[in-house]
Order: sequence, then structure tokens, then C-alpha cells
Amino acid sequence: MDSSFTPLRCLSDQHALELFKDDNVETVTSVEQKKVERSVQEVFSVYQQNHTLSQPTLLRDQHYAYLKKGLRHLSDAYECLDASRPWLCYWILHSLELLEEPVPASICSDVCGFLARCQSPTGGFAGGPGQHAHLAPTYAAVNALCIIGTQEAYDVINRQTLLDFLYSVKQPDGSFVMHVGGEVDVRSAYCAASVASLTNIINPTLFEGTPSWILRCQNWEGGLGGVPGLEAHGGYTFCGMAAMMILNKVHMLDLKSLLRWVTSRQMRFEGGFQGRCNKLVDGCYSFWQAGLLPLLHRALFKEGESTLSMRNWMFDQQALQEYILICCQNPAGGLLDKPGKSRDFYHTCYCLSGLSIAQHFGSKDFHHEHIVGKEENRLAPTHPIYNICPEKIAQAIEHFHQLPVPVHREEAASAPELP
Repeated sequence: MDSSFTPLRCLSDQHALELFKDDNVETVTSVEQKKVERSVQEVFSVYQQNHTLSQPTLLRDQHYAYLKKGLRHLSDAYECLDASRPWLCYWILHSLELLEEPVPASICSDVCGFLARCQSPTGGFAGGPGQHAHLAPTYAAVNALCIIGTQEAYDVINRQTLLDFLYSVKQPDGSFVMHVGGEVDVRSAYCAASVASLTNIINPTLFEGTPSWILRCQNWEGGLGGVPGLEAHGGYTFCGMAAMMILNKVHMLDLKSLLRWVTSRQMRFEGGFQGRCNKLVDGCYSFWQAGLLPLLHRALFKEGESTLSMRNWMFDQQALQEYILICCQNPAGGLLDKPGKSRDFYHTCYCLSGLSIAQHFGSKDFHHEHIVGKEENRLAPTHPIYNICPEKIAQAIEHFHQLPVPVHREEAASAPELP
């Protein structure tokens, strides 16, 4: 593991050279960028004044208290997320597993019971009990149940109706809508591929045409848009890339162009990532963008790229860790977008996920750690495709691959009878 006493990049004399230069052409976005840089600089300066040793600390106890409380009680501020309640379960449970904090069996059982009530009779999961099935909470619910990893959790998932639901939102061109009658975008392809691969319900026709449709989402910038023809975006690019990894079709993408685009999204001064060109830094892209780099590394390695590092991902791992640890932690627990923003479970999950990606390189024989600050800052590794800890992925796949792949009911009904 690298030394914990590496001088901080953000406190070096050279760091000011990374400030944004507008070349005397002031725009709305340049004004906003300078405003963010000033607030980040203020946080870095206050940190330097208050700390004699440059060892930023992950506020483990505060984050644990914030997350633990959220599993049992949410304030009125979360009323707007009533249709996203499986997401809250996933964000909190994944944050806790990254912190390596155990969840009591009674709470795990309660979460299983709640998610069972979110499961639609016709397949898939809804944002809350009695709501319509939707691919996004389906992904969140399956991830949460795989994190719990008990027989009770696995038994919640009705694999037959889940397969039927995926077919109900599959489109003739290979894309998926988020719900019956809903919108098409590349998130839906990823959510469908993720839950289908984890639960072992992929058959020969489920993702027919999907890789070709995802390929059409990659544009001239190198990243992927939500649908063909749209601007490249970090969240959509991750979803498209991860779906292609699951479907073993990542070679179809222009990987070098994608690499150029995503590495250009790390902000020179802040150290975190922006989601799109000419946008502001946001803590959640610590995962959506940085999580692309392990996927690209592995894809390029598989293609025989000989110049890849065997110790580091292709982004500044130290700079990202400094941004998260110094700029994105609420002293009372929870993580946030950027200085001045409020904490929430979404940013807590994806800031911690990005921190984990930045701390861990490779896996197994090629595993290398780079921890900024104290050793106690170390998080558990996360799987860059599913964003669950790798052992939980392995456990879920082992369980569900012992079960037969269900047959889609419509295909079974139309199959010719044997003589």
C-alpha cells in the first residue's frame, strides 16, 4: 500500500496553477465555475489552517450514525422520494457495506419484507408498495437484496415474473423503456442487464439488438448519451459501458474515444469529476465517471493494450480522494455534491463508491491500494459493474446459477408442440 503521508496535491504551491482561465471571455458557465473554485479553495484553505498533518480523515462514526438512522426513519424532506424507496434501501445498505459496518439481522429482514411489498404481481419492483413496476427501483431492489445476501433476501425475487416484466419493457430495436408506456434511455438497458445477469434469467432473445442500440448512443465526443444523438453524459456513459460489459459486447464501442472523453471530465483544480463538458464538479460523478476507468482498463487489457499500468487507474486517484474527503463530508455525517450543498443518501452512496474505486486498483493477484490519509480511511472494494462489494456479487451469482433459467411465458406459449 502507498504511504499515508503523501503530501496533499490540493495544498501544494503549484495547485493554484490549475484554476480555470476564461481567456477574458466571461460566460454564464465560466462565472459558475469560478464561483465553485472559490468555495473549494476556501475549504482547502480552512483545512490547511486547522491541520498540521495533511492526513484527511473519513468521518466513519458520523457517516454510520447518519446511515443507521436512515434505515429506520426518514425526515419529511424525503417525501419527494416516495417513488424511490428501494433506492434509499440500496444507497444506505451499500454505503454501510463499503464502511464495513454490519446491519442487524432484524433490520435486514424488515428490508426484505418491505421490498417484497414493492414487488409487482406482474413482475419487477416499484418505487413503493402499490405502485407500478419500474426498471430503476427494480435494479435498486435486486442490488439491496444481493447486499443482504440471505436466503430470505434471495427468495423475495420472483425470477419468472421478473423475466416477464423485462420482456414487457423490451422494444423491437433492442432498447428498453423504464416502465410500460415510459421513456427509453440507456439506463434501462443497464438496469435490465444488471438484474438479469445477477438473477440468472438471461436467455438468447432477451437482449437481442440491445448492444447495437447502445452502440448508437456513443457520439462524436466519445461518451454516450441517454439515447442516440444526445450529448455525452457520465451517468448514461457508465450505464452503457457497464451493460456492454455484462453482455460481453464492450469491444463494439470505440474504447479509445471513450477513454479520452472520461479522463477529460476530471476537474483540474477540484479533483472531482463533472458529468458533462462545461459543467460543474459533482461528488456523485466520483463513481459514475471514475467507475468507468476500471471497466476501460479491463476492456483495453483484454484487447492486448501493452502500455497499461499495473498499479493505477487512468485518472488522478489521489486528487479524487482529496476532493471527497475534504470537500464532500458533512461534519455531522453524510456526503454531498460540493461545498455549500446538503448531504443526502444518494451522494453519500456514490461519493463513498468513488472513494472506494480510487483506493483500490485491480483485483486478486494485481490488487494495489492507494489510501490518502490514515489507514482507517480504507473502504471495502466495490465491483465497478454492479456497485456492490465483489463477494456479495459472487455469492448471488453462485446462488442463482444453481437455478434453471426461467422460460418467458409468451415464448413458451408460442413454441410448437413436440410430436
